[in-house]
Amino acid sequence: MDYDPMVMDDAEAMGPVVKISQADSVRVKYQLANADISFANSLRRVMLAEIPTLAIDLVEIEENSSVLADEFVAHRLGLIPLNSEGVDSMFFSRDCDCDSTCERCTVTLTLHAKCTGDENMHVFARDLVPTSERINSVLGNPIISDPDGLGPLILKLRPGQEVKLVCIAKKGIAKEHAKWAPSAAIGFEYDPHNKLHHIDLWYEQDAKAEWPPSEYAEWEEPPQEGEPFDYDAVPNRFYFNVESAGSLPPDVIVSEGIKVIQQKLAGLIHELSEGDGGDGMNGDYGGPRSPEYATGADGFGGYTTPFGNGGNQSSWGGAGGTTPYGTTPYGGGQSSWS
Repeated sequence: MDYDPMVMDDAEAMGPVVKISQADSVRVKYQLANADISFANSLRRVMLAEIPTLAIDLVEIEENSSVLADEFVAHRLGLIPLNSEGVDSMFFSRDCDCDSTCERCTVTLTLHAKCTGDENMHVFARDLVPTSERINSVLGNPIISDPDGLGPLILKLRPGQEVKLVCIAKKGIAKEHAKWAPSAAIGFEYDPHNKLHHIDLWYEQDAKAEWPPSEYAEWEEPPQEGEPFDYDAVPNRFYFNVESAGSLPPDVIVSEGIKVIQQKLAGLIHELSEGDGGDGMNGDYGGPRSPEYATGADGFGGYTTPFGNGGNQSSWGGAGGTTPYGTTPYGGGQSSWS
């Protein structure tokens, strides 16, 4: 790719720029430019752990004569990706005012299989059947992407064995459990030529031969021979490779990640501006203060500390403080141990 300084200067004036290099039903690759590394990494972490999806959370087993224990079957069911289109319209079960389950916070799926033949029977994700009312016709359907249309294998049944159960799928995020993770993996890279020297490449003979450049090396100009090191340089191009686990398309994962960051920032601004009825942006914030917001003569917010005794009494005592344990470095109390 040719580097045009004028184009980059114009882009920097516009703010962050996204360029997509690949997009399909499984992954999306894109470049995020003119952004800070903290924002880029925040987006990566949010896409991994804070985008809501739908996953099986409770399993009521009525019959299980297979060789797998109930807990084992429930764990396998929880990891089956479910279609999460429209999950934003659902409530978290802890926020819903229903008695136990309803179409606003859960999706119910049933599984009933019995091996009546002479050969072992395979039970797949396609055998999970949504039975409850849903926000739309696809929410909660097992994701089936294999050519045979079977989905992940749940268990195997020998002749005469049976499994009958009810699954309750709920909305959640991967911070609570990995089964709610929307992405299988997210590749994150910057500075493919290591111009910033953030990576110390270990090698035996030749670093260039033993560390082949990544696919993104063609997106940036390589370092010139004898080029001086720029100590003030910072990364401003970041390359993402977002792979979906199936519950959400990869492009939706990216857009939802940005949406979650916006919601978190809006919540922070709201807390600062509306906390305790005051306008925190105008200096009326009534929450905890750092030491630089000093009001006492000692410069520590008016609290008595080991470094001064002006203002309020601290939990350690001030000059002449009494404790049950006698004299301490923080007070002058007396006891039988003094």
